[in-house]
Amino acid sequence: MQAALDDLIRLSVAAALGGLIGLEREAKHRPAGLRTNLLICVGAAAFTLLSNQLAARYGGDHTRIAAQIIPGIGFIGAGSILHARGDLVTGLTSAATLFLVASVGMAVGGGMYWIAVFTTILILGVLRILGYAERRMNLKKTIRAYEVTGSHEADITANVNGVLETLHFMMMNTQIAPTPKHVRVQFECQGTYREHAAVLYSLQQSGKFESVAGLGPVQSE
Repeated sequence: MQAALDDLIRLSVAAALGGLIGLEREAKHRPAGLRTNLLICVGAAAFTLLSNQLAARYGGDHTRIAAQIIPGIGFIGAGSILHARGDLVTGLTSAATLFLVASVGMAVGGGMYWIAVFTTILILGVLRILGYAERRMNLKKTIRAYEVTGSHEADITANVNGVLETLHFMMMNTQIAPTPKHVRVQFECQGTYREHAAVLYSLQQSGKFESVAGLGPVQSE
């Protein structure tokens, strides 16, 4: 009875730690969010427990099942990596996070709570603090979407290209939606944090559009 209670506690701790990391990912609208990270953490803990208990009951290597978690997570992580437009590859951070979340689950399954808790804190610190510093220090390129409105499609496109030309940017993945009042044009640009700030500021200050809005990142880390 005590052994079963201990197993339930370990699975619950794995769910809590995986959920914390998943909430951070969910808050940033990543494909691998709350449920994915929670399930991977619980699954890694469960397989670690099964590996130990099955080996104890039937004989064999105690780490045999647990050892297969790593290639399994590698397969899932590979599915989260995408080659976006241009030379931008996205999903690497999500894949690395899933890899570490599995290690958290394995640590909990093995009863090494302090390793699991410290790793969780480290993951959250890297994702939040270093991610913010990386953007602010202008070290990483992302794709961001913008929307401008005006009277005529051709004029909007020409004016946007005129503004972007001075910044050495180009419109990507342009979408046009006419409405009874005006024409909406959405497009994307690739650049660093400061470059995107310059694009938005230049579009707003040009005075050639009815409205200008930044729609945020498109599949960034």
